[in-house]
Amino acid sequence: MKVREYIWRGHDPTTVAVMTEDGASVAGNPIYDPVGSIIVGNLLGMVAVFLIQRNLHALIGRAIDDKDLKKVMKFLKNDPVVDSVHDYKSEVIGPGFFRFKAEIDFNGVKLLRRAVKHKDDAVIMEVMSHYGEEVVTALGAEVDRLEKEIQKIVPGIKHVDIEAHSSIGSSP
Repeated sequence: MKVREYIWRGHDPTTVAVMTEDGASVAGNPIYDPVGSIIVGNLLGMVAVFLIQRNLHALIGRAIDDKDLKKVMKFLKNDPVVDSVHDYKSEVIGPGFFRFKAEIDFNGVKLLRRAVKHKDDAVIMEVMSHYGEEVVTALGAEVDRLEKEIQKIVPGIKHVDIEAHSSIGSSP
C-alpha cells in the first residue's frame, strides 16, 4: 500500500494522525517557525513587562490610598487624647486589606481625666499616686478605641498598631 492510500484507507488512526501531522510540519516553509517563535517571544516579553508594572506595588510595599490615609491622620490629630503623631506608615497586605502603624504621643492629662473621670486636679493627683494601674488600663483602652475607630474609617485596615511614643531619648 502506498503512503497516500494508507492515509486515506488505513485502519490505524494513530499512525494516520502521526503521519499527517508530521507531514504538515515539514511540508511548509521553514521560515515560519522561527518567525512565529520570535513573535510569540516578543508578545510574552510585553506581557511580562506589563505584569511587572502592574504588580510593582506588591514588591515595594504600597501604602493605602492617600485619601484614606488623610482621613485616618485627621482623626488621630483631632482626637483629644492624642498630642501628636510621630511616625506612621501603612502597607497593603492583600487585595483590599491594609496594615496601619503609628507612634502617638498621648496627652497625659486628658488620658488621666478619662481614667479617673473627675475634674478636680487635687483628686486626680491623689488618684494618680494610688492608682497608677488605672492609668495604664486607660491607656490600653484608648489605644483599643483608636484602633477600632481607624478600622471604621477605612474598613480595609485589618491590622492597626498604635504605639505610645516616648520622648525620652528621642531627638527634638
